[in-house]
Amino acid sequence: MRGRLFVMTGASGVGKGTVRAKVLERTRLFYSISMTTRSPRPGERDGVDYYFVDRAAFEALLAQDGFLEHAEYVGHLYGTPRLPVERALERGEDVLLEIEVQGALQVKAKVPEAVLIFLLPPSLSELKRRLVYRGKDSPEKIEKRLKQAEWEIENAHLFDYVVVNDVLEEAVADFLAILTAERRRTSRMAPALARALERDPDLEAELDAIVRRSYGGTRD
Repeated sequence: MRGRLFVMTGASGVGKGTVRAKVLERTRLFYSISMTTRSPRPGERDGVDYYFVDRAAFEALLAQDGFLEHAEYVGHLYGTPRLPVERALERGEDVLLEIEVQGALQVKAKVPEAVLIFLLPPSLSELKRRLVYRGKDSPEKIEKRLKQAEWEIENAHLFDYVVVNDVLEEAVADFLAILTAERRRTSRMAPALARALERDPDLEAELDAIVRRSYGGTRD
């Protein structure tokens, strides 16, 4: 059976990377690494957190229709290489994307069965606090990110699920609950339904023998 595509998104600074890391520790998912033209932040590694490339390389792959989605965010290009995702889905693996909001909406348009999960901050003030304490952006860039976040939050209704990242462990638990619910849809449980209808002739004969010995009859 083809795998399921899960897409996590949310405003910059809301904690997507932290939630994603916790989720990947606790369930089996193929995590698709995005490509970006921005520079690595402290601690980020090429090929692990993102594929970091220059704009020319990104645009060359874009011209070859090599992205499942792409978007420009705060002056930088982001995109999901198409081939690794398609291969994982064909292998029957569930795939997780962590991408920007614009890109997530593109995926939904191209892959309607994708499950979109929006990670929400408790408030814009709390989001600003996180961005300030992160210490990675200038005041001007923080205000730009907050303005973008306001637009993104206003469009959260376009997504399938919303998870509020206030208490980290609660947010992770909510995220995992969504994965479990989607994996238990009847459309995904055909193998289990088929197995539930199977009969083991040897076991049936053994049980019938027990019933006859105990009750002198057969089972209902």
